[in-house]
Amino acid sequence: MNALTKLRDRLLALDTASLSDAMDSLYIAGGLQGIKPQVSNMKIAGPAFTVQYEAYEPEKNTFMNAGNYIDEVPEGAIVVVDNQGRTDCTSWGNILTTRALQQKIAGTVIHGSVRDIADIRKMNYPLYACNVYMVSGKNRARVRAKQCELTIHGVKIAPDDWIVGDDNGVLAIPRERLMEVILRAENVEKTEQRILGTIKEGKKLEEARNTLGYAVPWESKA
Repeated sequence: MNALTKLRDRLLALDTASLSDAMDSLYIAGGLQGIKPQVSNMKIAGPAFTVQYEAYEPEKNTFMNAGNYIDEVPEGAIVVVDNQGRTDCTSWGNILTTRALQQKIAGTVIHGSVRDIADIRKMNYPLYACNVYMVSGKNRARVRAKQCELTIHGVKIAPDDWIVGDDNGVLAIPRERLMEVILRAENVEKTEQRILGTIKEGKKLEEARNTLGYAVPWESKA
C-alpha cells in the first residue's frame, strides 16, 4: 500500500464533521458552502484537479467544447470545477461522468450546476454541486485555466490540495496541513465516541462533556 492510498484510507475513515472541527482548531477555512451531495451515501477523498471556468458568448455558428480537460485527470484525483456558482447553465453531465469512471477518477465537485442527474445516480458516481439544471454550458461557459488556484466562498483550493466529501458536504484541506488535520480529526472522533458511550451509560450530557474534553476534542487523551 503506497503513501497516497494510506492517506486516502485514513480520510475515508473520518467524517467531514470531525475534519471540520479539526480545521477550526487550526483556523483553516475549508468548508465549501452551498455545494451539496447529488448522489447519496458516497464518500470521497483525493487530491484536487482544479478547473476554472469563465462566461463565454461566442459568435453565431461557433462551438466551444469545455469538457476535454477530463482526459488529463489522473486516476484517484477529484475534479474541482469553479463555474462561479452559476445556476443558469451546467458544467457536468453523463458524458463526463462516463469518462471519469473509465479513468477511475474519485469524484467531482462543481461550484455551479450539473445535469443528467438520473443517469449519474444510476452510475453511482460521487458528485457534489450547487444545483441541478438542464441547460447546457456549451457556448455559455468555457475553461479559462486548469490546475490553477481556485477560490470558492473564500476557501482557496490549489492543485493537489485534498478534497473530502460525504453526505454532510465537501471540505478542501491544504496539502501542507493534511497530517495535522487528520491527527486532530482522529482525536475528535475518539472524544465524541467516549462522550456518546458515557451518555449511553446514563451520565448527563454536561458531565460527559466536561469530563471528556468536549471543548477541545482534538487534543490527544490517554
